[in-house]
Amino acid sequence: MGVVRTWIFPILRIMIFVVIAAALVKIAFFADPTSSASPEFPTGEITEPQIPVTIATIRNDVTVQGSVAADAAVPTKAPVIGEVAKILVSLGQGVQADSSVMTIKTETPGKVAEDGSVGANIVKTTTVLAGSAGLISALPVIVGQSLAIGDTIAQVAPTSFNVTGSLAPEQQYRLLTMPTDAQVTITGGPAPFTCTGLTITSALAGADAASADPNTGQVTGSGATVRCAVPAEITVFSGLSAQITLAGGVAENVLTVPVTAVEGSAGTGNVYRMLDDGTTETAAVTLGINDGTNVEVKEGLADGDMVMQFVPGAPQVGIDMGDGCTQFPDGSMTCGG
Repeated sequence: MGVVRTWIFPILRIMIFVVIAAALVKIAFFADPTSSASPEFPTGEITEPQIPVTIATIRNDVTVQGSVAADAAVPTKAPVIGEVAKILVSLGQGVQADSSVMTIKTETPGKVAEDGSVGANIVKTTTVLAGSAGLISALPVIVGQSLAIGDTIAQVAPTSFNVTGSLAPEQQYRLLTMPTDAQVTITGGPAPFTCTGLTITSALAGADAASADPNTGQVTGSGATVRCAVPAEITVFSGLSAQITLAGGVAENVLTVPVTAVEGSAGTGNVYRMLDDGTTETAAVTLGINDGTNVEVKEGLADGDMVMQFVPGAPQVGIDMGDGCTQFPDGSMTCGG
């Protein structure tokens, strides 16, 4: 044991140190020239992201932000020429459609007799009905005031509400089937409910969109206005924020690709299909519904085909990859905002 400790172990340590030193010298001064990278010739390779055509189910729900508003007041108009004889209601009073609002006195000259004399004037009193149910919100006339046919003599504000939101032009492409109702979620309000009587309206050419009344369903800007009625049993208040979800259809077990892979988003489009030799070809496709992330491919591709995930030269618009990460057409990715 004395010989081993005195000679063998020290000799082994020295040999190990010599091997390490020799390796370090080789790495520092005699590195393999073929393994070094020249700055003039980059060794990295940029590849375009590819993705397979897959079979999936697409639920096409279009969601827009909106707000709750009271339905617009309905004017009660004078049906005859005359003057206000008596006002039968007061501001804030509740009325039905057949409730009497006021009377209008109409006076016409009497008949002319054979001897040339004129008879007494003929006085007729007309009772005007509210025409709609609600609360009297305006009475812009006074007793004795002269009226012409069509003058507004009262405003009746209904106790009903509607939800209104703006639909962007590109979102209208996703509504291949026009819905008749919508699912509404009120911020801080009751459980989601179905609102009926859905309408989607756009301003007519030449209309003054800036002066349009949002409660009438007319557009106040670009795009279209979505409007539906709040059920009477749902308690809401004007000004509440709301989320309006329009069901645009469901396509089950269909071929799908990301919307970023398609030039065009409605009806027809082009995708870049990968070939066996690594090149691409442009494939014309027929499109169905999309959910904003993926789109249905009705014709032009087969299950398992590989396509470029991003259209070449597309703007740097990212696609949500989940977990707070967004991938861009150049292959880069950001996470966590």
